[in-house]
Amino acid sequence: MMNLESQAFSANEMIPSQYTCDGEEISPELHWDAPPIGTQSLALIVDDPDAPGQTFVHWVVYDIPPETRQLSPGIPAQEPLAKGGTQGKNDFGNLGYGGPCPPSGIHRYFFKLYALNRTLGLDAGVTKAQLQAAMSGHILANGELIGRYSRA
Repeated sequence: MMNLESQAFSANEMIPSQYTCDGEEISPELHWDAPPIGTQSLALIVDDPDAPGQTFVHWVVYDIPPETRQLSPGIPAQEPLAKGGTQGKNDFGNLGYGGPCPPSGIHRYFFKLYALNRTLGLDAGVTKAQLQAAMSGHILANGELIGRYSRA
């Protein structure tokens, strides 16, 4: 198990509006401890299981170098990431981070980090499902941080 945290919000606490569709919609800072020996890359999936109809994907990032210990706030939707890594497509249909924007009520946002025993080499813009298929059988460890958000 890996420890995943953010300076922006604590586990199970409210995500500040600057990281949502009601604010600047920038990605929050995330940091983690060292992955297990044998890790070749890291992957991150951020989704909302409380969305109407199906789980809504907000961010997909993969092939993050194993020596990386954080993602700075405000990662731009570009390829490739400045310090390594590739972004996939969110359910808004865009590359990169799409902030919380629940239609009603308080939603939970799951930030899930995976340590993988290989680099995936996928093109930019893959979906969560494509990433999960590529990661299958290659996960060494994972960590999770849950934030919550409700629109005013």
